[in-house]
Order: sequence, then C-alpha cells, then structure tokens
Amino acid sequence: MRNIEVCVSPELIHLYDTKGKNVVIVDIFRATSTMMAALANGVESITPIMDLETCRGFASKGYVIAGERNGLAAEGFELGNSPLAYLNQAYAGKKIAMTTTNGTLAIEKTKAEANQVLIGAFVNLKATAKYLIGQPQDILILCAGWKGKFNLEDSLYAGALVSSLHPHFQTECDSAIALKSLYESNSHRLQIFLGQASHAKRLQNHNIEEDIDFCLTLDIYQIVGLLSGEVLIGINQNSQ
Repeated sequence: MRNIEVCVSPELIHLYDTKGKNVVIVDIFRATSTMMAALANGVESITPIMDLETCRGFASKGYVIAGERNGLAAEGFELGNSPLAYLNQAYAGKKIAMTTTNGTLAIEKTKAEANQVLIGAFVNLKATAKYLIGQPQDILILCAGWKGKFNLEDSLYAGALVSSLHPHFQTECDSAIALKSLYESNSHRLQIFLGQASHAKRLQNHNIEEDIDFCLTLDIYQIVGLLSGEVLIGINQNSQ
C-alpha cells in the first residue's frame, strides 16, 4: 500500500527520502495559497526563485516579479505575496517570477529527486487529495515552516491532507499521525485555532487580515498546482 509522510521543516528534509515520491509543498501564510490563487485566476505560469536579485532579473525578460521577505513586499517588486492581488483575473496570461521567505526555498530543496512537486493549500485541498489518490507514488508533505522552525498553519494543512487521503494511504510516520489527529480535532474551528499561530499574528501586525481569511478558505478552486520543469502550472482537476 502507498505511504504518506510529513516533514515539518525544510531543515529536516535530509532525514527523508524524496526520490520518486510526490512531494507536496505547503506554505499556507502565504506562498502556496498565493500561487494557487494566481494559477486559478489565469496566470500562465509561476517561476519559483530562491533569491531576490535573481528574481529581479526576470523583470527584463517580460515577467511580472513578486517578492516577499519577512511578510512584507520586497522593495522594487511589482507584487508581494498577497493572494488577493491575483483575484478577478488581474494577471491572467502573465508569467510570474516569485521569491518568498520560506515557500520557494522548500520547492528548491525537493525538486531534483521528486517524482512530482505539488503545491498544497486549503483553497484547493480536495482537488489535491483527489489528484494524489489517482497517482501510484508514495507522498511526502513538506511544510515550509518559518525560517526553519515548525509552524502551526502548514502542519495543520498537512494533517488535513493526511486525513483526506485516508484510507487510500497508510502511514507509520509519527508526525503524519499526530497532525492528522490535530486537524481532525480542530477542523470545525480552523480560523479560531490558527488565529493563535505566530505567523498569523505577524501578518495581523501588517494589517492583512483579509489575506489570512483567504488562506484559510476551503476548496474554492478545483485546480492542482504542479511543477513542470522549472515552472508551476495549474491543471483543472475536473478535466482529469
């Protein structure tokens, strides 16, 4: 039977075997939620980039550049890391180059050996689960965390995905078992529970509560985010 594991921080990824697995990258506040909003609203592709200077260079290649560090938009970038910026097809047909504090780093650490890299967010939880159930590979969920540390929102999403994949996947991974239980105990009060999260409070200090609300909205998109070569693209799950 297929297996599922959860790595709660990129700093621990060396303890896991990513080769041949479908890896789901999770950065709920806000990179992966923003990526899914962009792809669902017609963005052609997203190129995830680790550092600010490389990302800036994509502006001269016709890309819209999006940069975030420590929860704030990076200087000189057209976009920061807000999912709301992409709504209503605002950047439909555009190519985005994006760098964030945690999420793009997590993608970089796993893309070399993974079978597929997917983008995980509450906004397309069911679509991602449906897609993974149809794939034969084992799964590793990688939480982007906050600067190498465990964070609550990514870990709770990991638990939600493990719960959604049960009983199609088995696990002997303690973190997967624990986070599944944590999610199932709090799924009825997701926004209240995650309002305690340290990064939620960082974002609240920047007066972007609407972003938080969006990132915790369940299943508004039926699109799956996949890394294809060096770019993220969206696949409509209803067409699968």
